[in-house]
Amino acid sequence: QVHLVESGGGSVQAGDSLRLSCSASGDTDCISAMGWFRQVPGKEREMVAQTTVDNTTFYEHSHGGRFTLSGAIGEHAVSLQMNGLEPEDTAVYYCYAGVYYNDRCRGYKNSYWGQGTQVTVSS
Repeated sequence: QVHLVESGGGSVQAGDSLRLSCSASGDTDCISAMGWFRQVPGKEREMVAQTTVDNTTFYEHSHGGRFTLSGAIGEHAVSLQMNGLEPEDTAVYYCYAGVYYNDRCRGYKNSYWGQGTQVTVSS
């Protein structure tokens, strides 16, 4: 199994910055992707950014270049630097880990989630 621990959420004012961090433990060799998603009431959980074992990084939205994912799966940790936060960024942010489907890892869930960390941006 994989366990994810998140940190870095909080309440800030528009224009401020936050850095969200996520560390993975357990059978980290089974992790094929890590990243961050966010969700607000009434909306589907959406990907913010994720990276794969080949260090390819994907962003669902450009976020105006305000968000940057760093770290690496080999380090068992990723961070999301969020600059110039806006009220519409307010959400619960979840760390995500995708898992390989193979003989070693197929007994695990194909995705794991952190407990969620609240980011609140006030204008």
